[in-house]
Amino acid sequence: MNEAVIVPDASVLLKWSLDSADEKDREKAIAIRSSWISGHCRIILPTLWLYEIGNILGRMKSADLARELLEIYVGYRFEEEVAADLYELILEIMKEHGVTFYDAAYHSVALKHGGTYVSADDKYVHKVLSLGHVASLEDWTAE
Repeated sequence: MNEAVIVPDASVLLKWSLDSADEKDREKAIAIRSSWISGHCRIILPTLWLYEIGNILGRMKSADLARELLEIYVGYRFEEEVAADLYELILEIMKEHGVTFYDAAYHSVALKHGGTYVSADDKYVHKVLSLGHVASLEDWTAE
């Protein structure tokens, strides 16, 4: 039996470290991490994930905390897919659904690997439901 492939985007990954009262569905994001750590699924990300996470963490008031959190994320050593290898699919998704390159990159990784792109961005999920292999974090459940 193949392990499930989960492609969480930055909106999900950041919930692993940003703990505040307004972090909706944080427990579901943590459940994805727990499932991955326990070997019940694989996490595969487009290489641009680090730039998205770094952009948000780099804007934190505490540079030391941002550095520490980035070190933790890099230490996870996620499986990565080079977005440049998927650019044709990414551009197709962008054109047909009116979404960003970034979101389409995560989704294309899920499509390539038969996995599920999980995002807290419900607007994106609604736009691309017809493609499949996508779930809102709010609706996500472990399989």
